[in-house]
Amino acid sequence: MATKKKSGGRVTPKGGHKAEQHSGNHEPSVGSSSRYTPPVPVYTKHSAPWVPVLMFVLLGLGALIILFYYLGFVPGGRSNWYLALGLGSLLGGLYTATKYH
Repeated sequence: MATKKKSGGRVTPKGGHKAEQHSGNHEPSVGSSSRYTPPVPVYTKHSAPWVPVLMFVLLGLGALIILFYYLGFVPGGRSNWYLALGLGSLLGGLYTATKYH
């Protein structure tokens, strides 16, 4: 009958390093590592205070330009340049929103 090989289990001998136990020195040696690793500080990005203001101004201006175009309140008659300006302003506000942290 063939014997089945065990998998898993302890790899290192029980009790730790023998040299550290009998030396009386309780400080870790230079080559050993401790189990606790302090967390690495995370760099957080902060936007300037004017970024959300610019975002809301561009979004609101774009929406007003498009609304006034469809209501017929734009000077000089209806021109597609008003729609382009409104859409560009809306897209600028959305782009600014993606850069806000």
